[in-house]
Amino acid sequence: MTQPSAEQYVESLLTRDEQLEQVKAGIRSRNMPEISIAPGYGKLLTLLVKMTGAKRILEIGALGGYSGICLTRGLGDGGKLISLELKQEYADVAHQHLINAGLGDKVEYRIGEALPHLQQLEDEGQKFDAFFIDADKGNYPNYLEFAIRLANPGAIILGDNALMHGRAMDEKQQGNAVTKMRQFNASMASDPRLEGVILPAYDGLAIARVR
Repeated sequence: MTQPSAEQYVESLLTRDEQLEQVKAGIRSRNMPEISIAPGYGKLLTLLVKMTGAKRILEIGALGGYSGICLTRGLGDGGKLISLELKQEYADVAHQHLINAGLGDKVEYRIGEALPHLQQLEDEGQKFDAFFIDADKGNYPNYLEFAIRLANPGAIILGDNALMHGRAMDEKQQGNAVTKMRQFNASMASDPRLEGVILPAYDGLAIARVR
């Protein structure tokens, strides 16, 4: 019998979450990309939101609503998630999944390219306590810069896929998305405006606190 990986072992300890399994089934039935975060990762998002007391969250990349549910579960009364999603059809699926989970009243979707929406949020003077970045990798440095500008002091910023399945660590890889991710990772770890770290789990989870 093959010994499980560390992630497989840890994931095996978790109780099956029927709501999130339904999200994955909904994504699969619509032939959407099956790239939702892992259950343990989702539980971490919920815990971080609860532990920090975040009241306003900005998500960049909704897909089918898996991470949106995990983030929103951590919100208290009056909390809100704004989710930016490129495709209307994905946002519709995500919203329905949050409604099914009893969280539909806590989320607002904004559709289209993320950068104009981020600029609009800044123009509106909106501020957030937590950010989850999980969209096109080539724009991660831009998303991070906006997150810092939109952050309340002490806000947390989380970035998914920091290792890009090993490509970020392979110096032979010099494509735009990879080089931009390396720039993002370096900023998360060393930008003086942040206190951050990159965790080598779940394809790399970047976590930082805005000073």
